[in-house]
Amino acid sequence: MSMKSRHNVDPAFSMSSMTDIIFLLLIFFMLTSSFITPSGLPVNLPSSKSTNIVMQKVSVTITADMLYFVNDRRVAVSDLETAIQRELRNADEGVVVLHIDKTVPTEYLVKVAGIAASLKAKVSIAAQPNE
Repeated sequence: MSMKSRHNVDPAFSMSSMTDIIFLLLIFFMLTSSFITPSGLPVNLPSSKSTNIVMQKVSVTITADMLYFVNDRRVAVSDLETAIQRELRNADEGVVVLHIDKTVPTEYLVKVAGIAASLKAKVSIAAQPNE
């Protein structure tokens, strides 16, 4: 007498639920990742206890060699105001993020911040968080 079960269990694993989970995780990580594009210029930023993440539209960088960059494009000091003004026209928000090397004297930071403030832009200084 043969005793076979009428209910056979299929040992195959359905991958459709696994792909749903993968896509949900992908969407979650895309939405929670930071949208800040780091500056590719070699700048040693000062550290700060409180740092906020600001969506940067216009980035002004002064390197340790006293080279000026507006959105990663090198600019002469005399053309700095017109370059910032041009980038602010293209940006949605009037926010200028200053990436100033910590070895640069403060007078240059104040000069660039004054130019941005005279163009009615909000000025934010980039810093590394203390660890």
